[in-house]
Amino acid sequence: MNLRFLMKACSLPLLVWGLSACSPKQKNQSEPTGKLQYTPAHNMVDVMPLRRTTFQWQLVANGRLSASSRSSLSFRSPGVLSSVKAENGQWVRKGTLIASTDDAEKRIALRSAKIAFAKAEIDYRDILAGQGYKPDAKSIPEEIAAMAKVRSGYDAAQNSLERAQMDLDNTRLTAPFDGKVADIKKKSYDAVGTDVFCSIIDDRYFDVDFSVLESEYPHITKDLAVKVIPFGSSEEPISGKILYVNPSVDKNGQVQVRARIPGSGLLDGMNVKVIVEKPVPDVLVVPRSAVVIRDGLEVLFVYDGGAARWVYVHTLMANSDSFVVEANSDRGARLSEGDSVIVSGNLNLADGSQVELK
Repeated sequence: MNLRFLMKACSLPLLVWGLSACSPKQKNQSEPTGKLQYTPAHNMVDVMPLRRTTFQWQLVANGRLSASSRSSLSFRSPGVLSSVKAENGQWVRKGTLIASTDDAEKRIALRSAKIAFAKAEIDYRDILAGQGYKPDAKSIPEEIAAMAKVRSGYDAAQNSLERAQMDLDNTRLTAPFDGKVADIKKKSYDAVGTDVFCSIIDDRYFDVDFSVLESEYPHITKDLAVKVIPFGSSEEPISGKILYVNPSVDKNGQVQVRARIPGSGLLDGMNVKVIVEKPVPDVLVVPRSAVVIRDGLEVLFVYDGGAARWVYVHTLMANSDSFVVEANSDRGARLSEGDSVIVSGNLNLADGSQVELK
């Protein structure tokens, strides 16, 4: 009896403990759940009012410089250089002697030609005298004078004299205009042929030859301003203007253009970057940062009462920092002057994103 009571008494705490262990624990409301709490995104953006303005259309191309005046000089006949009077890079005036070849034979030939002409002139006078005419008379009939010149050999001797004088003159190379000497490779006493001996370059002005695409041709006109920057140069661009636009498209779909610039510190054959600018009035202009790509199409975002509304656009022209845009009517898009265009903070925006102005 006492033993049974004792067993019951001992089992009671175990039962209480078991019930306590099996009952659910009450959740502490202040205890963290381990889940991320959603916080609305704050997209901070800058905006600008859309305005019609004048756009500075810009084209960038690669070009090559050539001196506005350049002449390649060569001797008319082979010979041996007797002297070289100029050196590469030297500035010379028109008529300055550049180089000459040995002229001993040419001087002898000229002397012989003068003797032959003098004899022919005497024979000519004798024939006229035999016909009863004074050689200096103005009344000599043309046919009589012509006959006398042929019989005396006067005309042939005169031609020979002129050729001999020309051959002697051609032993001397002189500058045809003011400019710099270039490309001399021979020295005194070297043999020379009839190939190019040197060049004279007037580098006070340079022509710039470059190409534009067929689609860009309508924007390029004579006298349009250009800026030229030599590759690797940190100096200010050199300003010039277009001389002409070749009215023909080559097999690569390009049009050749030539501009002219002053030649301060430039070299013939130098490669340069050419920038052509033209003002285009009354167009919608936005910064390049305003246009982004969505679904493979160009869009910009318009601020509309705290939300970003995207608008499909076409970019019609571009320069280094701006686009000319128009609404993509095929997508039902509309743009109006005065719209607040988002120009920064737009890279991750979607249509309808909530935004705040900076």
